[in-house]
Amino acid sequence: MAVQTSAGTGQQLAAPPVAEYQARATRGTKVLVGGIVLVIAGVVVLVNANKQTGATKTALVWLGILLIIIAAAGLAGLTPVAPGQARVLQLFGKYRGTVREPGMQWVNPFTRRIRVSTRIRNHETAQAKVNDADGNPIEIAAVVVWQVQDTAKAIYAVDEYAKFVAIQTETAVRHTASSYPYTSQDGSTLSLRDNADEITQRLSAEIAARVASAGVAIIESRLTRLSYAAEIAQAMLRQQQASAVVGARMTIVEGAVSMVRLALQRLEEEDVVSLDEERKAAMVSNLLVVLCSEQATQQVVNTGSLYQ
Repeated sequence: MAVQTSAGTGQQLAAPPVAEYQARATRGTKVLVGGIVLVIAGVVVLVNANKQTGATKTALVWLGILLIIIAAAGLAGLTPVAPGQARVLQLFGKYRGTVREPGMQWVNPFTRRIRVSTRIRNHETAQAKVNDADGNPIEIAAVVVWQVQDTAKAIYAVDEYAKFVAIQTETAVRHTASSYPYTSQDGSTLSLRDNADEITQRLSAEIAARVASAGVAIIESRLTRLSYAAEIAQAMLRQQQASAVVGARMTIVEGAVSMVRLALQRLEEEDVVSLDEERKAAMVSNLLVVLCSEQATQQVVNTGSLYQ
């Protein structure tokens, strides 16, 4: 049996046994009208047969029955196809094509007509607990939008294609969650939280590769839930808060140093006051305390000199 490799996952999937093609079907309106006419004709013949005797009666009875049988066979081939649906035809266990054109269609009355929905569907995975690439337990869920593209593959390549899509989607979500960290410490690698667009694109590609053998096309996928598991949520929150505080303090210090440098430069350029190194150091110290302090500073009036 031929096999195909699933892109992005390296897994081997069996090649589907059949591919969809258009079935032989005709518009069923004329068949419906003709069948009704034959039924009426058959009834009329049977009624008239009761008025006859001998061989004529027997011939009319058989003719009436034959007309009704032909009408019943013709009417049995009528197949209504609603928009967003298709009918897979199977004759004696063999695939005989797919009818997609909506309306009243007529097909071989001996075929089995399997209804397949071609509408766009949603599937939301259950919330799963997975370890990310760093080993931290996270909770993740996703929604995938999909549609049957090849009805023959959907019916004959897998059992219960809707369930197949659900299982493969959950598998892809778990694999994606375990392949990337929840957040990147240095920003050099992709992370689930910081690179949502790239992650969802890769998730869509992996799901599409997994369900391609079932004739299903993936339209879109999105993460609907992403968070640390409850047992480590508080610890990770404190870590994030600490990182945020460090980042904020670094920004404040950089700004304060720039302001002190500008103040000293302006004092020298405008010759406002002449400061020696000790006085500059004291001024820098005072300015940094004022600018970097988290609380309002209290003014102190120095009535002496800087050296007392």
